[in-house]
Amino acid sequence: MGTDYGKDMYRQLMDVMGKLEAIEDQHQKDRTEIRQLTAETKSLRKENEKLRAETALLKTEVSKLREKNISLETENQLLCVDNERMKRILNNDSSNSSCPPSSDQHGKAPNTYNGRKATKKKTGAQPGHKGRCLSKMDVEDKIRKGIFGHRTEEIGTPGKNKKYIKRYRLDLEVKTTATEIRIYEDENGKFNIPDQYRADVTYGSTIKAVTAFLYSEGVVSNDRICTFINSLSGDSLCISTGSIYGFCREFAGSCAALRPAIEEAVLNSGEVCTDATTVTINGRQSYIRNFSTKDHVLYVGSGKKDLKTLRNFKLLKCFTGILVHDHETAMYHFGTGHGECNVHLERYLLKNTEETGHKWSRDMGSFLNGMNHARKELAARGICSFTEDKLIQYEARYDEIIADGREQNKKTRGRIAKKEERALLNRLEKYKKNHLLFLHNFKVPYSNNMSEKDLRICKNREKMAGGFRTEEGRQMYCDIMSAIETVKRKNLNIFQSIISILKGTPVIG
Repeated sequence: MGTDYGKDMYRQLMDVMGKLEAIEDQHQKDRTEIRQLTAETKSLRKENEKLRAETALLKTEVSKLREKNISLETENQLLCVDNERMKRILNNDSSNSSCPPSSDQHGKAPNTYNGRKATKKKTGAQPGHKGRCLSKMDVEDKIRKGIFGHRTEEIGTPGKNKKYIKRYRLDLEVKTTATEIRIYEDENGKFNIPDQYRADVTYGSTIKAVTAFLYSEGVVSNDRICTFINSLSGDSLCISTGSIYGFCREFAGSCAALRPAIEEAVLNSGEVCTDATTVTINGRQSYIRNFSTKDHVLYVGSGKKDLKTLRNFKLLKCFTGILVHDHETAMYHFGTGHGECNVHLERYLLKNTEETGHKWSRDMGSFLNGMNHARKELAARGICSFTEDKLIQYEARYDEIIADGREQNKKTRGRIAKKEERALLNRLEKYKKNHLLFLHNFKVPYSNNMSEKDLRICKNREKMAGGFRTEEGRQMYCDIMSAIETVKRKNLNIFQSIISILKGTPVIG
C-alpha cells in the first residue's frame, strides 16, 4: 500500500498556516500594545522631563531657602546675643555696676551697697549730738580777744541802775576799702615800683581769696563770681570776668609752688588711693587723675589712662608703697603692692546674682562685707591684725565660694552672662591677694572710695562749666584743687589758707 505524501504535506501546510495566522494575530496584538506602550512611554518621558525641570527648580529653591535659613539662624543668634547684652545694659545702675547714680532710672531706689537701713528716727540731729552754735560765753570770749568787733544796741529806755539782759546778734560787715599806696623816690630820684603795683588800681588779697574760694570750693563760674563780688560791694566795684580769671590764674601759680611738697608727702605715704575721671578739653575727652592719702590730695591732668601715659607720671615711677585702685591693670606696673576696691567688686557680684540667680556671688558679697565689719570691730578695740588661724579660715572660705561658683557657672544660661561670670571668677581667683590685702594690712582701705570722693568735685566742675578750653586751664584747676583739698584734709580754715597762699606764706608742710 503506497503512502499519500501529498495529504500529509497539505495537512502540515495547513497546520503551519494556522500557526502563522495565530502568530500574526498575536503579532498584531503585540504591535498594538507596542504602539500603546510607545505612546505611553513618550507621555511618561514628557512627564519625566517636566518633573525633572520642576525638581531642578525645587532643588534651586531648597538651596536658596537653606542658605536663607542659615543666614536667618546666624542673624537670630546675633540678635539673641544683642538682646541679652541690651537687657544687661538696661539692668545696670549704680548699685550693680560702675554707672554713676545720675544714670539710674527715675524712681529707682538709690545705691544701697553701704548697707544703710532706714530707721524711724526723725531727721536732723540725734540725741547726744554735740551742737556747733556759739554760746554767749563763746561770743564774749571772742570779743575780749579782739576776734569779734563790739558795739551796743539798746531796746527800751536806759536809765541809771536799770537792769538789762544781754543778747548778741552776729553778722558780717562788707565794706570796700581803698588803700592808698605811696611809693617814694629813692636817693637817685627813681621810683622802684613793685610788680604788683604796676597798674594804677589793683585788688587786694581778700577779693582774690573770695574769688579763689568760690571757684574751687564753691564751684561757681567766673561770670557768677564777678556778679557776686560786684553785688557784695554795692556795685561800687567794677570787676570784669577777665579780672576774675586773672585772680584764679594768680592763685593757681601760688598753688603750683605747693605741689612739690604735696607730691613728696604722697610719695612718703605707705598707701595711696588713685582713680581717674573724664573731663573734656574743647570737646575732646581727657582725664584728671588723683592720688589721695589721709592728709594730702594731688590732682594730675592726663590725655589717656594707658600704661604709656602713666609711665610719664614722676610720682608713679618713684612710688614704693601700696596703690589702691579700681582694678586698673596698668597700675600693677608701679608700686610694691596693690589693693583692689571691694566696693566695686560688690557691685559686680550683685549684678551677677541678678542676672544668673546664682548663690555664690551673693555669698561672696556678704562674706567680703562681713570680713570688713570684723576688721572695723578689731580696729575699734585697738587690735591691728587678725590671728593667723583666722586669716587661714577666711582664705579657705574665699576659695570655697569660688569653687561653688565654678560649678554653678556650668549651668549658666546666656552666652554673655556665662562668659562674664567666668571672667569674674577668674578675677577673684587671680587677684585674691589684692582683694584680701585689707585683711592682712589694716592700713589698706577696703575700698577706693576716698579717691572717688575726691574726684566728685571734678565732675561738679565739668557739669557747671562744660569742661575746659585748654590743657593749661585743666592744669590750673588741678593745681588749685590739690592745695584746697589738702588744706581741708588738715582741718585748716580754707579762706585764711587761701589768703596765706596768695601772700606766699607756707600752709602745707
